[in-house]
Amino acid sequence: MTDRAALAALTAEIVACRRCPRLVAWRKQVAREKVKRFRAETYWGRPLPGFGDPEARILLLGLAPAAHGGNRTGRVFTGDASGDFLWAALHAAGLADRPASRRANDGLTLTDTYIAAAVRCAPPANRPTPLERDSCAPFLERELGLLDRLRVVVALGQFGWEAGLRAFEALGYPARLRPRFGHGRLAQIGPYALLGSYHPSQQNTFTGRLTAPMFREVLDRARELAARPDLAATD
Repeated sequence: MTDRAALAALTAEIVACRRCPRLVAWRKQVAREKVKRFRAETYWGRPLPGFGDPEARILLLGLAPAAHGGNRTGRVFTGDASGDFLWAALHAAGLADRPASRRANDGLTLTDTYIAAAVRCAPPANRPTPLERDSCAPFLERELGLLDRLRVVVALGQFGWEAGLRAFEALGYPARLRPRFGHGRLAQIGPYALLGSYHPSQQNTFTGRLTAPMFREVLDRARELAARPDLAATD
């Protein structure tokens, strides 16, 4: 069983993090200045911990919180268009109890699924620096170590894919041949399956690069892999 007390302690540590001065300044600026459509709201303006089922076998790994999405609501993939796409897909796959979420305290729950971002603060232009990326990396490594039942990491985009590979290596599972990211690409690394998907950003979903059926196929494959952790990798 997952050590829930340790996971809660890690959550508190993430929320209190101030390691990266540029990200601290930016998230505070966004929370202070806001945008017109959210002018009346109080922004979270802090790092975002992971969210979901502590007994999850599937982890969805994104890039970073959106400035006016997670950085506003306080929960990863909540309150923006990427989240709208994601929650609907997770609900359709039986992994979320509702198809939409616009705020963090709506009671949404996940089944067998945990969601995290590789970088926990909203970065300017959605581009963290390599130093900021590396400063955040230990949080993911510790989450992977604490989620005892975890078997599948679904990397949402290349940034998530590379973050997953680095985390596996830090945990003692380096990839023998570093696999390249691709939608639907699968790599078996130590006890984990790494499964690639295009990120559910508007840039991908509005252009048709990522469709709901395409993403559902990835989620169905993740569930299959989670139930068969000995499944051999294909490339």
